[in-house]
Amino acid sequence: MKKLFLWLIRFYQREISPLRPPCCRFIPTCSAYALEAVEKYGAWKGGWLALRRILRCNPFHRQKSIEYDPVP
Repeated sequence: MKKLFLWLIRFYQREISPLRPPCCRFIPTCSAYALEAVEKYGAWKGGWLALRRILRCNPFHRQKSIEYDPVP
């Protein structure tokens, strides 16, 4: 399961992300955060951390500027 998640994230980073303008509100980007979280914590906890991060990366989040948010 972990290998599948890592493959999907890397596929997104190589194939889909370059087609979109940069829009992430966090440093590191959401995909880099997800990759590191899944590598460090595994598929379930890392996937949960990545999902929470992606849900916060939207225009309605109360944050106004770019925020540094590393993997715990």
